[in-house]
Amino acid sequence: MSLAQGRPYLAIPGPSVLPDRVLAAMMRPAPNIYAGPLHDLTHSVLADLRRLARTTAHVAVYVGNGHAGWEAANANLFSAGDGALFVTTGNFGLGWAESARRMGVAVEAIDCGKRVAADPWQIASALRQDGAGRIRAVLLTQTDTASSVRNDVAAIRSAIDATGHPALLAVDGIASVGCDPMQMDEWGVDVLLAASQKGLMAPPGLAILWASDKAVRATASSGLRTPYWDWTPRFFGQEYWHLFCGTAPTHHLFALRESLTMILEEEGLDNVWARHARLARAVWAAFDAWGQGGDIALNVADPTMRGHSVTAARMGDGAAGRLRAWAEAETGVTLGIGLGMALPSEPAYGDFLRLAHMGHVNAHMTLGALSVIEAGLTALGVPHGKGALDAAIAALG
Repeated sequence: MSLAQGRPYLAIPGPSVLPDRVLAAMMRPAPNIYAGPLHDLTHSVLADLRRLARTTAHVAVYVGNGHAGWEAANANLFSAGDGALFVTTGNFGLGWAESARRMGVAVEAIDCGKRVAADPWQIASALRQDGAGRIRAVLLTQTDTASSVRNDVAAIRSAIDATGHPALLAVDGIASVGCDPMQMDEWGVDVLLAASQKGLMAPPGLAILWASDKAVRATASSGLRTPYWDWTPRFFGQEYWHLFCGTAPTHHLFALRESLTMILEEEGLDNVWARHARLARAVWAAFDAWGQGGDIALNVADPTMRGHSVTAARMGDGAAGRLRAWAEAETGVTLGIGLGMALPSEPAYGDFLRLAHMGHVNAHMTLGALSVIEAGLTALGVPHGKGALDAAIAALG
């Protein structure tokens, strides 16, 4: 008999868990979009998005997902034939690079694999070889949602600056903004991307883009812009509709207003970051314990290279796939698939999973998910070490 009845838990890295009050904030009639309270709410959201990224940069909200954020960044940063240095540490870094390539950008890639963070000095070396100055920007994920690798953004900015190269720094923060520290101005990030459905605890449907004054000036003549993706009217438009190139995503704005209040005013951004770090350490401790007695391991060996929003892991002999199926059918917990680690047609595809701990997640949710994994490993006869839950509890301290 299944015990999956009751409220399900979607422990995947986006869409993340929606707080009840965010859902409630959306349950209202459509507002007047031409004047009144919606305009004030929108400007408060834009101001708080700057606070979220610790920046005074310009900010734009696009109706779209994270892939739309990539396209918005590509369209505003580049003209066809411009050079871009993509630093990839997983499936989503590769995806952003492919998006730019298909738009006509001359992509040069440093593929760091899927288990370690980028080496800043390898990036510096590539820039020093760009004597003609063809590379307009260095682009990377802060945390790759697929591999869970987290890059040291500040160190990469320092390495770029050490070369004297004028390249801009663009960062995909889709899996990290609102979960891991992001100091856009202090770290010298020129363009930052996020999406509504992960650390921001809102439904999928919004891509968010921040751009520094330096980025706006440096890309003034970029030729890939189309009316919808052009950030200029969104940053500087004189009419409200310019902010969204048409009708505002009203109910998503209501959701975002509520979630930003929770993050910035009630819990506090530093505390949000600390909560994610503690929950991540609990997950890592559990997997380390399981790995002592079986073919189970975290994807990223070095803890300093792991994101605090999602954990990618391997369980050999297809155990990860069997565990995901068991957890959803028997307990109502949905674990994330392993993205980009193996093709669905390959036997190893069933060896990978991801456990999200992003956004509206607390200790009992994370410990509950770990307990489900422990129960599933036992029920399925998967060899594993003991003491995982005790280790997780100890790591929360």
